[in-house]
Amino acid sequence: MASPPTTKALPDFLSGGGEMSALMRAMDWTTTQLGPVELWPQSLRTSVSICLASRFPIVLYWGPDYIVLYNDAYSTILGSKHPWALGQTCRDCWAEIWQTIGPMLDGVSMTGEATWSDNLLLELRRFGYPEECYFSFSFSPIRVENGSIGGVFTAVIETTARLIAERRLNTLRELAARVTEANSESRMLALATEALSKNRHDVSFSVMYLLTADGKFIEPKAWVGIPSDHVLCRGKKPLDSSDSTIFRVLADVFRSRELSVVTDLPQHCPDAPLGIWGEAPVEAVALPLLLPGHSSPAGCFLVGLNAHKRLDQDYRQFLEMVARQLASNLSAARAHEEERKRAEMLAELDHAKTVFFSNVSHEFRTPLTLMVGPVEAMVERASPSTVVSREELQLVHRNCLRLLKLVNALLDFSRIEAGRVQAIYEPTDLAALTADTASAFRSAMEQAGLEFVIDCPPLTQPAYVDRDMWEKVLLNLISNAFKFTLSGGVTVRLKEADGKIELQVEDTGVGIPDDQ
Repeated sequence: MASPPTTKALPDFLSGGGEMSALMRAMDWTTTQLGPVELWPQSLRTSVSICLASRFPIVLYWGPDYIVLYNDAYSTILGSKHPWALGQTCRDCWAEIWQTIGPMLDGVSMTGEATWSDNLLLELRRFGYPEECYFSFSFSPIRVENGSIGGVFTAVIETTARLIAERRLNTLRELAARVTEANSESRMLALATEALSKNRHDVSFSVMYLLTADGKFIEPKAWVGIPSDHVLCRGKKPLDSSDSTIFRVLADVFRSRELSVVTDLPQHCPDAPLGIWGEAPVEAVALPLLLPGHSSPAGCFLVGLNAHKRLDQDYRQFLEMVARQLASNLSAARAHEEERKRAEMLAELDHAKTVFFSNVSHEFRTPLTLMVGPVEAMVERASPSTVVSREELQLVHRNCLRLLKLVNALLDFSRIEAGRVQAIYEPTDLAALTADTASAFRSAMEQAGLEFVIDCPPLTQPAYVDRDMWEKVLLNLISNAFKFTLSGGVTVRLKEADGKIELQVEDTGVGIPDDQ
């Protein structure tokens, strides 16, 4: 009887599940520098067995050319280089970082001493572009049966996500912390610029645009990593501008209120500023600045991305959080500014009240002064047979009515505060009104020994004035002249000049300081 066909025994160290175990079993190793699996030294077999069984990312570099062997966990680090990298030399597999790790591997092979690298930056081309990556790893020597170094055992963990997340979190934390200092829009923009400038990895450059008050233009207000005279930072642009692809994208963001991506940025913006890597970003993102409680964006945020990091979900979420924080800071700054303006308005109102009551008190004193003089004169002449002067009593009566008007003015102060006071213009014989109002001071002037001249010839036509307001103006002017004139006289003149009516109150008193 014929003997049954025999099958090739499966090497024990390549048994087990996992993609890399299957790939190693299927691979024709006779075409590689390692040769047939059956001839591999026990030290290599043992190392491969440990590597494949581990869930921790492990790669072996074997022989003088450092042939690459790795497990399932390490395949994610290789990216698009997997599974091509299996069996390749390290120089070919990691050509972009060979200048960094090649000397390290040679050092381990020659000295037999392990190395340790913590969060080392390695710019890998695992997805077709130089990517910002960070790794913590150890190169450890593997000794073969004769005691020499046969290869290098590398346990590695990628720390890229953690380090970049910490960096981005610091940016968001600083933006949020600065909100308490942003007491105005301009201050908020300056603080945001300062915070973003500290993270030029994730924000290669940025420009913050705000919508103008009429809602028709966008205007650059703050920028980072880009010259102020760059076309993206220069002047207002119509919201519907079609000057370039970038400005069309910005307009779309205002309409859609959603993030928009500018791909192939160098084509659309040939003079895009170089980033921290000495390269211009490949992509840019525009995001709306939606203030809390508003449905339409108040502005938009243009960001040039990291030239060594493509836009992924984490990057997108970070930028969206930055835009939300900027919008929140802008809203708080504007609210703070409005509050400050209200406080200033209240302070102005308080000042207006003080001035108003001061003026009213002044006007109270004027008619009282004019009343006291005639009354005192009548009291001095008073006797059972004395006839009281009708003119003097009329003067007292007129000033009593004036006091009544001032009291009414105080009661109507709420109308003044609300801005509802309006002048009532009436055709008036202004010369007669001026002469009659000014004559109320004649008795006081004479008692003070002052000459009082009223020069108000008739005018050619009536003037439209608010009689009460005109009277207050005139009484204030004459009262001030009387108060600050110790000798000489006061003159009141009214005349027509160049189609206008001119009122002059002159005195020989101390004068008015230039700053008043």
